[in-house]
Amino acid sequence: MAKKITTHEALIYGMILVSASDSNMTDAEMARIGRLTHFLPVFKGFDEEALIGVARDCSALLQLPEGLDIVLEVIRDTLPHKLYDTAYALCVEIAAADLSVAPEELRVLALIRDRLGLDKLTCAAIERGAIARFRTA
Repeated sequence: MAKKITTHEALIYGMILVSASDSNMTDAEMARIGRLTHFLPVFKGFDEEALIGVARDCSALLQLPEGLDIVLEVIRDTLPHKLYDTAYALCVEIAAADLSVAPEELRVLALIRDRLGLDKLTCAAIERGAIARFRTA
């Protein structure tokens, strides 16, 4: 049984899940997670010094048999419904951080979307916003 985590940790678990999905957590992705936890209002009160430990805890869960399902359940069960779209937006942000989205990342984003019960229109809007933010000239 996974330990009880906070809302902040659940949001970070989602970002770590996407980052780790292609077996290559890039420096760009980790730096992006750090920046997001630093300035977004949803992370108000989060101790940034705890970020590495949270990432380690999530990674350890992912190594377990059925680890992916465990992490998805922990995220869904921890977050209030009103933060489901926020969690998905953060996950998309991390997938786009290195300016390319691997097929594994797309698969994990679909799993997150489905586990959180998000509608396709909401997800498409979030994804389109990320495309606009990360477009190069």
